[in-house]
Amino acid sequence: MAKKVTITLDEDILAFVDKRAASNGETANRSGYINDVLSQHRRKVLEAEMIAALTEDANDPEYQEEIALWDCVVGDGIE
Repeated sequence: MAKKVTITLDEDILAFVDKRAASNGETANRSGYINDVLSQHRRKVLEAEMIAALTEDANDPEYQEEIALWDCVVGDGIE
């Protein structure tokens, strides 16, 4: 669901958005361009957060010990 908001942009940023939006094909408007850019940025931020969390888990000896114990349970052949 889309929601209408009002934002304030510097003139040079608005000119950049307008230029990029005009060459953006199917989303050739400000809203479509800004939505696409923010969607890509959100994906990158979430990816970085997941990588940081996984790296933290990989460096946590207690967590790794627990995973090793679960690997033994899963691999014991009990169905």
